[in-house]
Amino acid sequence: MKWLLLLAAVLVVESSHHDVAHRQQAINRLLFKVTEPIRSKFTDLKEASASFVPTGAGELLKKEYDDHRLLEQKHWFSLFNPRHRAEALMLVDALLESTDFDHFKNTAAYFRERMNEGEFVYAVYVGVTHSEVCDGVILPPLYEVTPHMFTNSEVIQKAYTAKMTQTPAKFHMEFTGSRKNPEQRVAYFGEDVGMNSHHVHWHMDFPFWWHGDKIDRKGELFFWVHHQLTARFDAERLSNYLPVVDELYWSRPIKEGFAPHTTYRYGGEFPSRPDNKVFEAVEGVARIRDMKEMESRIRDAISHGYIVSKDGTPIYLDNDHGIDILGDVLESSTTSPNVAYYGALHNYAHIMLGRQADPKGKFNMPPGVMEHFETATRDPSFFRLHKYMDSLFKLHKDKLKPYTADEIGYSNAHITEVEIDGDLKTYFEDFEIDLTNALDDTEEIDDVAISTFVKRLNHQPFTYKIGVDANHEETATVRIYLCPKHDYNGIELHLDEYRWGCVEMDKFWTHLHEGHQTIERKGSESSVTIPDRVPFHDLIKEADDAVAAGEDLVHSDVRACGHPARMLLPKGNTEGMEFNLFVAITSGDDATHPDPASNEHDSNHGYCGTHGQVYPDKRPMGYPLDRRIPDERVFDIDNINVSTVKVFHKE
Repeated sequence: MKWLLLLAAVLVVESSHHDVAHRQQAINRLLFKVTEPIRSKFTDLKEASASFVPTGAGELLKKEYDDHRLLEQKHWFSLFNPRHRAEALMLVDALLESTDFDHFKNTAAYFRERMNEGEFVYAVYVGVTHSEVCDGVILPPLYEVTPHMFTNSEVIQKAYTAKMTQTPAKFHMEFTGSRKNPEQRVAYFGEDVGMNSHHVHWHMDFPFWWHGDKIDRKGELFFWVHHQLTARFDAERLSNYLPVVDELYWSRPIKEGFAPHTTYRYGGEFPSRPDNKVFEAVEGVARIRDMKEMESRIRDAISHGYIVSKDGTPIYLDNDHGIDILGDVLESSTTSPNVAYYGALHNYAHIMLGRQADPKGKFNMPPGVMEHFETATRDPSFFRLHKYMDSLFKLHKDKLKPYTADEIGYSNAHITEVEIDGDLKTYFEDFEIDLTNALDDTEEIDDVAISTFVKRLNHQPFTYKIGVDANHEETATVRIYLCPKHDYNGIELHLDEYRWGCVEMDKFWTHLHEGHQTIERKGSESSVTIPDRVPFHDLIKEADDAVAAGEDLVHSDVRACGHPARMLLPKGNTEGMEFNLFVAITSGDDATHPDPASNEHDSNHGYCGTHGQVYPDKRPMGYPLDRRIPDERVFDIDNINVSTVKVFHKE
């Protein structure tokens, strides 16, 4: 009898574990028109919103609601606001406590009707990302759940006009700025909704406030993903005849102003910043001297080679793992060894930049774009800030001993040739964004097809072909970087000059066999990218159809963190912009998993790691280009190949 009961329990668990269709449908419905009451036709959610009794962390959150302490609905939300964040994290805790999906769903439904919409959306996205009971669920694109954060106010106004007249419409959206602004040339990168989505989802996968199980190499990933964003931005600038971005200085004006042309759903427009704005202290957050002091203490730690923990113990940095600690300190995350002394330079900097339009709160303006991970990359100052952060990371990396030939060599691989099958050619195409969730209505009013389309960068398919001679059969690691060949003035760069601007294109493991072989790898298989997100409308239809037919869903590309696959290549130019293609093959012992060549353990691990597991590569991120190279001859070895390629842009 016991055995039968156990079998029944296992079958129930297995059944619920594999019922992705019902879970997907519930998450879709929870995120559909979040500024309105749950639709009455979603009967299970509607009933839960009225009758569910929260437990654990949910009970504490309910008490905050009953005591009228929660942020009201129809008000802007910012994760950088301590009280807003505390409320959102109460719901995150309540969701992550759920041991089954029904409890997760009912908790979310109950608080959706009571909490601020921004706090709710953030908590649900983080909950789905980190909860095992939501395995297999694809999160709808944020740019279609909260379109106001990703589209221009001009488009939103036109959409409301179309809605009022029940007229289907499709509007063209321009990037912000004008041709008088040189930064307009690279607005397609910072304002790309796929890039914005990658940035916000990275910070959901690796939150600075995280208090759960330790996330492997979280601090180093903070360094690496932002370093790569900065390197990519520099490659785009060079493609558009602009100098690489300059770092930010607290004692100098912010040269580039920014007018977002974006409106909050509730709470007014995002503030603008004029050119040459002198930094001012932000009341209640930090003074300029505080920012300089934090930077000074971090520079001292890098120079001394150790961080002082809060109990006074030195934590040494000058090793492969020091970058992980430094990343935690710079952000700062909850794993920072001494927040009281080193502060939170990155997080405060975002707030400082976001509030420069109203630093004293005199005009009660809402937060700027830099105070939201969804919108931060739209502002050119984002890249100046991260070039500044990057210079601190480079200061640390340049202190480490350069790699020797033995440390980067691999005697089992002799690269004979590297070719590209297909043209490295980029182009712009139209991309459509559904605006259904941007518009208020009621259940009695039918939805009408309203959308906007915007230009986005894409490229033609291509394949790497790497000729290799091997002495014996073995698993090997292949690393591919695309690096700037010339500076802004057209001067050819040496390896040590261009290495810090290299963009990671791919990293994968392969089986070598004895003799000659050609390794083929498509650009679309890159371990740093993800394909286009599934449109919200398609997710709804797919889940509803599967539930109606009594069928289940199988999703392969679930993760939302990852560089857009269509933006793997920098734009290049019409004449063909020259880059150095750097290919290194090293021992497969680099892998942390036993089966790397047959199982990539998340196809987008390059920037986003492997969810819930250790990072699949033992080497430092950026290896072997992460340390200074005083003697280029060390890299003149059989397992490394550097060739020149051209990236063309088709107008």
